[in-house]
Amino acid sequence: MKAIEVSAGVIFREGKLLLTQRPAGGHLAGLWEFPGGKREPGESFERCLERELQEELGIEVEIGERIESLTHEYPERTVHLEFFRCRWLRHEPKAIGCAAFDWVSRDELLKYPFPEADARLLEMLQRDARLWRVD
Repeated sequence: MKAIEVSAGVIFREGKLLLTQRPAGGHLAGLWEFPGGKREPGESFERCLERELQEELGIEVEIGERIESLTHEYPERTVHLEFFRCRWLRHEPKAIGCAAFDWVSRDELLKYPFPEADARLLEMLQRDARLWRVD
C-alpha cells in the first residue's frame, strides 16, 4: 500500500501551540492533530504546508526546520508525515477546513486525544521545553 504523504505544522505563538480537530465523517474523526494535509504530486512538503494552512485555517506562517519524519501504518491506510516547526505570522485562524482549533500550552497538550501517528512527536514536545521557544 502506497503511503499518503502529509505535511504538518507545529505552529507556535506566544508560547502556545496550534491544534486542529479532524472533521466528523472522515478518517480519525474528532481527534486533534497538528494542522496540515496531503501533499499533491510534484509539491514540496513546505509548499504543501503553506497551502494547507491557508485552506484549512486562513493563516500564514514562517516554516522552519523539519523536526520529525515518520511513517505510520493504520489498518486502513499508511501515512508518511513530515512535521515542521513554524512561527505564526498573520491572520487569526478560522475553522475553514477543520471542525475546531485551539491554542494550547505545554501543560494542556496531553488533554487532547490525538491519532496514534502523533505519539512520538507528542512525547518530544512534552520532554523538550526548548521546542516551545519562540524566536
